[in-house]
Amino acid sequence: MQESKHGSREVAKPRKNVEELASIVVDCAFHLHSDVGPGLLETVYEAILTKQLEGKGLRVERQKPVPIRYQGIELNEGFRLDILVEDELIVELKSVENFHPVHSKQLLTYLRLMNLPLGLLINFGAPLMKEGLHRVVNKHTNFVSSRLRVHQELFQDM
Repeated sequence: MQESKHGSREVAKPRKNVEELASIVVDCAFHLHSDVGPGLLETVYEAILTKQLEGKGLRVERQKPVPIRYQGIELNEGFRLDILVEDELIVELKSVENFHPVHSKQLLTYLRLMNLPLGLLINFGAPLMKEGLHRVVNKHTNFVSSRLRVHQELFQDM
């Protein structure tokens, strides 16, 4: 238990697993796409989605640098992921007519460099949100707790 500044004791919130985080992000993205519609600039969706996730009590970082580390060398090559949720889930946003293979490769690169298991690629340019959602995995095997498994038609594991 942690003591708050007012002297009362608070119970630390249990940490959500990556599948629970993905579920929350997908829900927020769906509502954002429904309310605002497709086709705005990516930065608009990034700013709003970040605020929505923070409103859910999640720790969110925007435009987080992704360094390259190899044999004791660290290079900062200018990679920046769009959104990192709870240091566990990468969310890469697009606002394009169609996904291209390079979009998934970009997300997989970030996942591998940060040694994270799962990322979401969300295209707000798609007419329907289900057409704009893709899961990209990196050595991710813990699907047991995923509520998203029942909605697999929304996702494509890569």
